[in-house]
Amino acid sequence: MSTTPDGGTSYPRTPRTTPTRYKDRATWEREAIHAILDATYLCHLGFVADGAPVVLPTIHARVGDRLYVHGSTGSRPLRGARGGQGLPVCVTVTLVDALVLTKSAFNHSVNFRSVVAHGTAYQVTDPEELTVALDALVDQVVPGRSAEVRPANAKELAATAVIRLDLDEVSAKTRADLADDDAEDLALPYWAGLVPVTSGYGAPVPDASTTVPLPANLAALTALDSRTAPRDA
Repeated sequence: MSTTPDGGTSYPRTPRTTPTRYKDRATWEREAIHAILDATYLCHLGFVADGAPVVLPTIHARVGDRLYVHGSTGSRPLRGARGGQGLPVCVTVTLVDALVLTKSAFNHSVNFRSVVAHGTAYQVTDPEELTVALDALVDQVVPGRSAEVRPANAKELAATAVIRLDLDEVSAKTRADLADDDAEDLALPYWAGLVPVTSGYGAPVPDASTTVPLPANLAALTALDSRTAPRDA
């Protein structure tokens, strides 16, 4: 049984999306969850194959309350998602904002933002939805890129697959705190504090076949990676 605390601005809480530790760090608010999903393109897709757990790194993109995950038509999760019953999955996204260093080994931590989504994934077969999903995946990596390149042809579409996971059972968990030393350790002569973790891009290197200037959106992306900038503690 799930509950919706505030009438639509949050996803329902379920036993699988309610943490057993540090419950105060969890949120089910749509806006917070969407912000984390939209801040990166790397996710991990978990499922069970032949009775054993499998976790694969891949890319994702969110369109409304749907999460699209990229794959190959020959991959195991995509084969499992083809049928009408779909494939039970768990998708996770994690951003690391800072290393939290304390004066004791035990109290070291990490400032992070994460999302965990549970549900049944289905392969996208509708041509119009597939186009939307593939454009979203391309634009998730480089905003606006799908409008600047040749779209996939029939052969390429046949070799590409996307699975869809409706964001029905999902939660976020974050830590954005200072170092938390025990009172008896505060006077110890060791360094304690935060080490921010940032993500950025280097200068683009054009291919030999490139004859056009660097697109403005790519120049902006490489000039400042604001999507994954760490939050202040």
